[in-house]
Amino acid sequence: MTEDATPDAPRDALAGRLKRTELQHRPSSIPGRDIVQVLTEIPAGVESGWHTHPGEEVGYILAGHVEMKIAGRDPLLLNAGDPFLMPPGTAHNARDLGPETGMMLSTYIVDPAEPLASFVEAP
Repeated sequence: MTEDATPDAPRDALAGRLKRTELQHRPSSIPGRDIVQVLTEIPAGVESGWHTHPGEEVGYILAGHVEMKIAGRDPLLLNAGDPFLMPPGTAHNARDLGPETGMMLSTYIVDPAEPLASFVEAP
């Protein structure tokens, strides 16, 4: 595991709000990037909060119905089996619409010196 860019920087701000399980974390063949795969569980009615990632997020909805709000774009309504792609630094907020817990598998291609997720102000 690499050191934080700043000593007090959380490695994943979302981990304090949602259940997030890091499945794997490996150096990428892309210089200066790591590949991190995370399983996220979002209880019905709960939002992730507006946040960004320091690289691409390639996601797949495993269960549930998720509304993905994205800065400057129309919201996406995602269901089990739907993929999504989030560009680096793009503010977004995921909310599970219920009734069951939403589950998403996300693979991040990120700068390892930066936190995996950081909260931002709502656009």
